[in-house]
Amino acid sequence: MKIYNTLTRRVEEFVPNEEGKVKMYTCGPTVYNFAHIGNLRTYLMEDVLEKSLRYAGYDVMRVMNITDIGHLSSDADSGEDKMLLGAKREHKTVLELAKYYTDAFFADCAALNIKKPDVVQPATGCVEDFIRVISALMEKGYAYFAGGNVYFDTSRLKEYHVFFNFKEEDLEVGVREGVGEDANKRNKNDFVLWFTKSKFEDQALKWDSPWGVGYPGWHIECSCIAMKYLGERVDIHCGGIDNVFPHHTNEIAQSEAYLGHKWCNYWFHVLHLNTQSGKMSKSSGGFLTLNRLKELGFSPMEYRFFCLQSHYRKSLVFSEENLENAAVAYRKLKAKVLALSDEGEADAEAAARYRKNFADALGNDLNTSLAVTAVYDVLKAKDLSGSAKRALIGEFDRVLSLDLLKREEKEETPATSELSAQEIEAYIASRALAKKEKNYAEADRIRDLLAQKGVSLVDTPSGTTYKIER
Repeated sequence: MKIYNTLTRRVEEFVPNEEGKVKMYTCGPTVYNFAHIGNLRTYLMEDVLEKSLRYAGYDVMRVMNITDIGHLSSDADSGEDKMLLGAKREHKTVLELAKYYTDAFFADCAALNIKKPDVVQPATGCVEDFIRVISALMEKGYAYFAGGNVYFDTSRLKEYHVFFNFKEEDLEVGVREGVGEDANKRNKNDFVLWFTKSKFEDQALKWDSPWGVGYPGWHIECSCIAMKYLGERVDIHCGGIDNVFPHHTNEIAQSEAYLGHKWCNYWFHVLHLNTQSGKMSKSSGGFLTLNRLKELGFSPMEYRFFCLQSHYRKSLVFSEENLENAAVAYRKLKAKVLALSDEGEADAEAAARYRKNFADALGNDLNTSLAVTAVYDVLKAKDLSGSAKRALIGEFDRVLSLDLLKREEKEETPATSELSAQEIEAYIASRALAKKEKNYAEADRIRDLLAQKGVSLVDTPSGTTYKIER
């Protein structure tokens, strides 16, 4: 399997530290609000990566943190404490807020068939680990105490900017609006490991430490949680592209200073989901949630299909029109899969060729668009029986997780039709294609034909459903 490594900026053969086993870490959500669909694109593609590794035969151990402490918008004591502001906004305690949005996050993941990581660890459960590692960094001379806080000393590193060749002038404090200079820092790139002095004096969650009562900085969380469950060497670390700097840069700095050796070999980053006006973000206010997509008439599987049609290293432009096009294609694909017969025997040699095409697509830097194409190729295959096609597509769907063989539960009715559910779905898919091609005469013909057979079509924003007339 080959993947693009952000650390080296090239596609590389994936070789884990231990043969057959993969230690994988995923940056989890800061649980102060609902995840928006841009956030969910990152977790969705990480899910495909994990399932692709499992499909390739690896034993994967995946760990994710939950940020339920603070999370300032910069390493200088500036910006907004997202958890504190969220708690005030909703009249909850910070822990109540964290539980509510953690549950909401995993509900969204379940709806999108995103597998829950093997370990999910809230930051509040690892404070002793943070203190232990910070203490060790101070003993090694990589951290210092100033103005009531503990800082990581980036000047002690041979190389700090490991991902990109940043220009020094681009890193000057104050280049971003609202970021003020922290006079306690020895170097402008230094970052906070532990706060005891903060402008957020009413911070709800604080702990005793050797440096006074306070709370950890954001970056130390992921390093410690990853080391706690995955040991001293991580195979692959995942996150959104906006985590590259400073979060992942700082993770590498503190982890390798603590360990004394290379920490993680591969870095996997997913690019943004953009709207017509730019990157989708919570700070901009008008973000879309999965529940909002449902209100617009789209299903979670239609959004998953929409994401899989694009490569994870390309920005994906979201619009209702783009999602509608993907939804129509998904419904048509699923109707064809459900219409497959269970007849015929499997041709092992032919099946192996299609299986290889699917595996090659995943192995080519997780090319999910080609992986979906492999499903269409199976459907069109002349050398496969209906039962062989169903078996292969079911196998592929363990990775794609599009519920292609799952029949939707429809409202029970004593009425019946002379057509089977598969035949009706196939007619609906053909009608949707005719409408897309502006062949409205054919679309009307299909509607009338179904009406004659006791099937009434109901057009909705997310597609066409049907009712069996009594």
